[in-house]
Amino acid sequence: MLSHSANLSSHADAARAALAAHYVRDGYWSDEVLWDWVARNARTRGNAPALKTWSGTISHAQLARRASAAAAGLRALGVGKGDVVAVQLPNIPEFVIAYLAITRLGAVMQTVHMPYRAADIESLLAHSGAKAAVCMTQAGDFAAAAAYLALRERLPQLRAVIAAGTAVPAGAHAFEALLPAAAVHGDALGAPPDSPHGLTGADDFLLLYTSGTTASPKGVPHAYRDFLSNARLSARELSIEPHDVLLSAAPLSHLYGLFTLNLVLASGACAALLPAFTPPELARALRELKPTIAFTAPAHIAACLNAKLFEGLDLSHMKYVQLSGSAVPVALARTLEPLLGGGKVMQLWGMTELQAGTYTRLDDSEAVRTGTTGRASPGTELRVAAADGTVLMAAGADGAESAEGELHMRGPSLFAGYRNNPAATAEAFTPDGWFRTGDLAVIDVHGNTRLTGRVKDLINRGGVKFNPLEIEALLQRHPAIAEAAIAPLPDAVLGERACCFAVLKPGAALDLDGVRTYLAGCGVN
Repeated sequence: MLSHSANLSSHADAARAALAAHYVRDGYWSDEVLWDWVARNARTRGNAPALKTWSGTISHAQLARRASAAAAGLRALGVGKGDVVAVQLPNIPEFVIAYLAITRLGAVMQTVHMPYRAADIESLLAHSGAKAAVCMTQAGDFAAAAAYLALRERLPQLRAVIAAGTAVPAGAHAFEALLPAAAVHGDALGAPPDSPHGLTGADDFLLLYTSGTTASPKGVPHAYRDFLSNARLSARELSIEPHDVLLSAAPLSHLYGLFTLNLVLASGACAALLPAFTPPELARALRELKPTIAFTAPAHIAACLNAKLFEGLDLSHMKYVQLSGSAVPVALARTLEPLLGGGKVMQLWGMTELQAGTYTRLDDSEAVRTGTTGRASPGTELRVAAADGTVLMAAGADGAESAEGELHMRGPSLFAGYRNNPAATAEAFTPDGWFRTGDLAVIDVHGNTRLTGRVKDLINRGGVKFNPLEIEALLQRHPAIAEAAIAPLPDAVLGERACCFAVLKPGAALDLDGVRTYLAGCGVN
């Protein structure tokens, strides 16, 4: 069982308590839960598509029936309110059904990324106390179901393994067996029930983990009111309509992909499912599934552009392409937009701890959409602070940008604290209750945020600290370079020195002297 209050440090607890009345009074927080959205969509948009795949569509009514049936199956396996269920699935209908079924029971879904293998999975499930796991029988060369079954010897709380796919091993339960024929093909189950009895907006429904699986994993619990308020209000700000089709190039196990799915459920729209990203498969999905909105990262788009996969591709059905996950080179954004046939490039900044923090809007200027991550999401407050904690104003009276500093935020979507990790929680929050994002940023007079790097990415060369982000942006404009990154390496004299890593475009050639000459020509010494 998760205990939300047990995770709170005094920093986060005091800040959240002081702001809670405001969030309720102004309509950010409510007692709606995820199943409220599922039941509403089934009633009002029952025949409309909820999921779009290579093999066909699943309507909102069908999705609700299948999720309700899967919930009954999970209940029969002993899953109940507050239990953690780990899910390691690609972007397939089974992921969405599992998500909805778990939350239908008032249980908590823990996402596990597809690349993780036995050691990482064991660490995460030991930390979460997962009672059940949903996985593939086979994921590439990884016998996932067998690996989870083997973990039960060391994780006695893991009582059930549910496997999607063929050749389900002995001891595991077939995902398909959770869904009787009536749930898949007929209407025998009737309309989906109303909200699960006893659930409120304050109950946890997600347990996510920040990048990395160290000895002390950083688990991020979220209550319904956190993410649902953010998705509900963001769907309106992002101009998402019920007829829209949203595609995520990111995995649904990642916060970015999950946010896309939450937007679909909030608005009654449709999710186009791309099982796993490759440049050709993304181009195929844009061509065949015809999403109106695509949520992608700069690396996804750069890979497609470098492979010339967008050439001759009709993208006139696109309302916009959202870019997030890393700093967006302005040149990349401006290269992509003319290919969209009237659609626009948008940007978003978010984190596991808060979902969507800032984003651009469709009526923003090109300069704002290509050069910033936009304004704060509804209810979110932002500020930048110097290294010593001094708060820097967002903009001066003369209309200038703020000085560069660490981006702090607070708002109704912010988590309360890391699971069973009070030290990490205390470090993550300022004494007055703001979350330290670790991102460096400036904020202009209109509230648009421009990310300039990461606090921990600063390179200390002989006592002089510099941010490699601007150099990386210059390198990515080099005609031979597809992707570039600068990382610090230890240096016996200077402490740290910068090392450049570059991926070249097909057929291109470049050496160190060529990089030096290019950067010198850009004014970098």
